[in-house]
Amino acid sequence: MVTKNEIKLVKSLQQKKYRTLHGLFAVEGIKAVNEFLNSDFKLKKLFVTDENLLQADKEKVTVVKNTDLVKMSMLKNPNKALALFEIRADTGLVADEGLVVALDDVRDPGNLGTIIRLCDWFGIKTLICSENTVDCYNSKVVQATMGSLTRVKIIYTDLVKYIEKSALPVYVADMGGDNVYTAVLPEGGVLVMGNEANGVSDAVMKTVTNTIAIPQFGSFQETESLNVATATAILLSEFKRRV
Repeated sequence: MVTKNEIKLVKSLQQKKYRTLHGLFAVEGIKAVNEFLNSDFKLKKLFVTDENLLQADKEKVTVVKNTDLVKMSMLKNPNKALALFEIRADTGLVADEGLVVALDDVRDPGNLGTIIRLCDWFGIKTLICSENTVDCYNSKVVQATMGSLTRVKIIYTDLVKYIEKSALPVYVADMGGDNVYTAVLPEGGVLVMGNEANGVSDAVMKTVTNTIAIPQFGSFQETESLNVATATAILLSEFKRRV
């Protein structure tokens, strides 16, 4: 039986300060929880409406009523399972080989979650995030990744310092950049994507020389820009297509 304190703990994890305090984050849904159970993330507690739904250490499993799951859930329609996992310790090791994606102040949880899935799809092992980018353990981000968070290493760091130290060529997505379809793209490098409203910051722009853009083909040219996750998908596809 779930306790009031456990419900309070789970609900508190909607806020980053409590995720940091407890070192925990929540995952919901049978498929997503199962992905994390089969990863190197450590399970703290599993709440399920049926003990046979998922395989886990029985000492960490609590069978709950659906009404209690509703009280804990961040979703409108809870899906039979909610688990608490320990946040990974930051190793401090930053990738400096292969293709890396870097995000400059991306704020929307759905965008970050989708970009993590894209990294997983295209075999990008490391995602570098500026310190102001939305927390990858935000419940909406976790749900949007559909389990890809277990396979992509995410590092929060000072983006300018990372770029300055990196030996990889850096490419910034910018409307005024070179046409990505005709540009010569390397097998390894850093692809920097910017904030949803303001793009890549001036501080980051000052550190790079390579800019690439996705050209518009529409007759009216009225669309100001692409969604950052959509743009990331197109650019990653181009980088990988040339390999």
